[in-house]
Amino acid sequence: MIAPRRFLPSVNSLLALEAVARLGSATAAALELSLTHSAVSRQLKVLEEQMGVTMLQREGKGLRLTSAGEAYAATVRELLHDLARASLTLKATGGRSSLNIAVLPTFGMHWLTPRLRHFAREHPEILVNQRTRLTQIDFERENFDAALHFGAMDWAGVNYLPLANERVIALCAPDFCTNLPLPPARLLDLPLLHLESRPGAWEDWFSHHGLQAADLRGMLFDQFTNLAEAAAQGMGLGLLPEHLAEAELARGRLVPASAGYVEVNATYFLVWPKAVRPSPALSALIDWIGQ
Repeated sequence: MIAPRRFLPSVNSLLALEAVARLGSATAAALELSLTHSAVSRQLKVLEEQMGVTMLQREGKGLRLTSAGEAYAATVRELLHDLARASLTLKATGGRSSLNIAVLPTFGMHWLTPRLRHFAREHPEILVNQRTRLTQIDFERENFDAALHFGAMDWAGVNYLPLANERVIALCAPDFCTNLPLPPARLLDLPLLHLESRPGAWEDWFSHHGLQAADLRGMLFDQFTNLAEAAAQGMGLGLLPEHLAEAELARGRLVPASAGYVEVNATYFLVWPKAVRPSPALSALIDWIGQ
């Protein structure tokens, strides 16, 4: 048993508190919950009596949460989100094993997802759910089994499975300029497109070709897909990873601005927390990817 029942309020009471905390009045909460004003007030009264703590005070025509009420409502909101997510997952999976993976959007789309198609054929009993994250997650607070990570092995408390090294290539629209591909030095005079998470990418690219480049300016993007689209529209040169570049080259929207890929000193990893023993489903995915 999780806790004595007297400490476990009804879901209806918790929904009423969360709605009032967010909307500021019992009337608005009643409208959202499709209840009467008196029904919401009754749920709140029952909750306060059950907890033995005053959580709401009248203020004009509205309600104001006490400090205790605000703290409790914040916790309740997280728990209701978790409950809704768990219920949705159960309904979607039909009780099958599922994994929640935090993915980097471009690598997840162009590298991981095509491979998961084959994993799904071999393991139809496992569903792999993907949610985009651009930064490191907190496995203790967020409902993820594993995550994609790019860079060095600088994430504390996780296991690492190397997936792929990154190689990049400079691309542009076919009609961006003539005499393509160009010598690397020519690119110094052209507009360059930059990615927020790779601030020194172009400097490293030029350095690889024996060229010094500093204070390179240009449009800034937070995702590779947007940067690639800008390059395809003739807005500048994009330095794209191989998994995205191959797709764009195949479509003919982009062509090499300068010949050849350049190896980047960074790796894509699958990571999962050391503190928790991997579930059978996660172990199956790790073993499959590691083959």
